[in-house]
Amino acid sequence: MANYKELEGFSVQTLATDPDSAGWVGSIFYNSTSGTFKTVKPGGAPAGTWASGGGLNASRSLIGGAGTQTAALAFGGNTTTIVGLNESYNGTSWTELNDLNTARYGIAGFGLQTAALAAGGYLGPPGDSNATEIWDGTNWTTSPASLNLARQGPGGVGTTTAGLVFGGSDPGVTRRTQTESFNGTVWTELNDLNTAKWLPGSAGTPIAAMAITGDSPGFSGTVELWNGTSWTETTDINSTRIYGSGFGTQTSAIYASGLQPGSPNFASALTESWDGSTWTEVADLATARTYTKTAQNSPSTLGLLIGGQVPPAGTASDATEEWSAPDVVINTLTTS
Repeated sequence: MANYKELEGFSVQTLATDPDSAGWVGSIFYNSTSGTFKTVKPGGAPAGTWASGGGLNASRSLIGGAGTQTAALAFGGNTTTIVGLNESYNGTSWTELNDLNTARYGIAGFGLQTAALAAGGYLGPPGDSNATEIWDGTNWTTSPASLNLARQGPGGVGTTTAGLVFGGSDPGVTRRTQTESFNGTVWTELNDLNTAKWLPGSAGTPIAAMAITGDSPGFSGTVELWNGTSWTETTDINSTRIYGSGFGTQTSAIYASGLQPGSPNFASALTESWDGSTWTEVADLATARTYTKTAQNSPSTLGLLIGGQVPPAGTASDATEEWSAPDVVINTLTTS
């Protein structure tokens, strides 16, 4: 009988520890520590899981989010009142920082922990904001550049010098399709979404963005891709829901949580992974909730879901969950 070397042309390598880089995908090796043969398979977003992180100091929903899993920013939001609170996350705990100049919720937030942008949002009566604020790592400064259209709950991606805001709503029931870009100085109107979306999930960059579901009005599963010029409809998410959050890129993204028809108290713990063409249901959140936000500049393999509302009374949450996906998956070879 032929052995492995004769079949494949090389011997099985012996390693003391499991490899963790994608270059090993497809390999078979012998782990001398555990005394087992193992295979290396692709990891990435579909292999991810959620773990509890440190709780916000102030429970709230409909916040703005920026940064990454270990260097995040959460600003504004709704507790029992509209707030301008601002907190930073270091991968373990949240620290209170200087507040927004204008308290609001339903903010388009993006950028980094040390250089973030907050645009739009709901002020309470008399209505919506078109204000833009820039965070420099210490303070928020109100920019002279305002959105052309005041609105609450738009999606947003980018940086403080290259941003994109899309969708949203007025204080009534009118859902918005308008898209605007920011170059650090002015906002410019661009081509509209195909479908109006309030509180869409956001992923990608200002030239390759995703608008994931959103109240249109009503429950939706539609997804649109932005190529820097126009929006194109693509594959819907599997489980129709709204008021969840997204992160990642146009070819590898995550959409999690939300409001789902038929679920207990409508809150959802579902997570779906996007590979550029299809959505796949992956590991659920520990806590079902709606009106969440993510650290918007996170990759699809290292995300952060922040705050939101939990059933049964729609109570504001302080929960933070961390999404992590390995580069590779190691399986032990067995015989039967």
